[in-house]
Amino acid sequence: MTPRTRLLDPAVGRALSAVSATAKKGLGDPALAELVVIRASQLNHCAFCLDMHLALARAYGVSERQLDLLAAWEEADGVFDERERAALALTEAVTVLTDAFVPDEVYERAARHFDETRLAHLIGLVVAINNWNRVMVGRRIPPGGYTP
Repeated sequence: MTPRTRLLDPAVGRALSAVSATAKKGLGDPALAELVVIRASQLNHCAFCLDMHLALARAYGVSERQLDLLAAWEEADGVFDERERAALALTEAVTVLTDAFVPDEVYERAARHFDETRLAHLIGLVVAINNWNRVMVGRRIPPGGYTP
């Protein structure tokens, strides 16, 4: 595995960073935003993003228990509240797209916990981290080098 030094054209990198920042801000819950981006990064096997966002999650006060059980959130009763579970289900559905669409019940579950604007930001955040995961995995960028 050979890391590539140039990630993206600088203008593209700034645009992706702007989308990420706007979506996180619009979601209005930095701890939940980190859970979402960590879960997508787990699914996409992005070590760089996992390393970075685990550090950010800790800085935002996400519990070690939640971080330890995030990969098995569906089985971790009592660890994630219903809002977090709805966001994580939507994250997985948008990230994996196994049926080529997000199932209605997953979208509707999330819509019960997020107003239209926050739901749009949540989806935007999932799209943004999936973009970053593909950049970092595609360029073989190893973990490390990020400090909050």
